Amino acid sequence: MQQIRPISPSSLVEELADRVAAEPRDSWVRVALDGAPAARPEDLADALTGPLRTRGREVLRVSVSDFLRPASLRFEYGRTDPDSFYTDWFDHGGLVREVLGPLEPGRSGKVLPTLWDRVTDRATRAPYVTLPRGGVLLLDGPLLLGRGLPFELTVHLRLSPAALARRTPDDQRWTLPAYARYEEEALPAEVADVVVRVDDPRHPALVTPA
Repeated sequence: MQQIRPISPSSLVEELADRVAAEPRDSWVRVALDGAPAARPEDLADALTGPLRTRGREVLRVSVSDFLRPASLRFEYGRTDPDSFYTDWFDHGGLVREVLGPLEPGRSGKVLPTLWDRVTDRATRAPYVTLPRGGVLLLDGPLLLGRGLPFELTVHLRLSPAALARRTPDDQRWTLPAYARYEEEALPAEVADVVVRVDDPRHPALVTPA
C-alpha cells in the first residue's frame, strides 16, 4: 500500500532541499530529478537551487539533454524510433565519465557541465568547472533510473499514462512508447527514493509507503 500526500509546490521544494542538505558535507551529493519533458524536471531543479544555496550548499545544474549521443547514432533507425530514443539517445557513459564519476568520494570534483550541442551536432567544448566538496549536483532529464547511474538521491516525477499523453506535444508523441517501456522495465516509481505525482503540476503529491 502507498500513501498519497498532497503538497504545495513550494513545500515540496523546501522538503526536498531539507533532505538534500541533510546529506553528509564531507563529499558531494548527486541528485537525479527524473521525469519526461512533460513533467518539467528542469523546473524543479531550478527551484531547488536557491533554497540549497541558502542552506549552505553550492549547486551545479546539469541536464541530460546536454549529454546526447551524435545524430548519426541517435537517428540510425530514423528520427522517431521510440526504441532508439530509449536505448541510444543519451550518452550515459559520458555522464559517468564527465559528471558523476568525478563526484565520487575522493575524486576531484572537476565536472564538464555540457558535452553535446544537439543543434550543431558537435561537442560544446564547454570548460570544466569544479564543484566544491559538499556541493550538490542537480541532474534533470528523462529515463535516468535503471541505468546503473550513481546518485545519492533520486526523485521521480510521475505522470499517469493519460496525463503524459495529454501534456506531450504532438511532435513528441512518438516518444510515448519509450516511456511506457521505461515504466515496465526500469520501474522508476518503485526504485526512486522520492516519488512525486505531477499529473497537475499546481497540485503535486508525494507518494510514500504506507
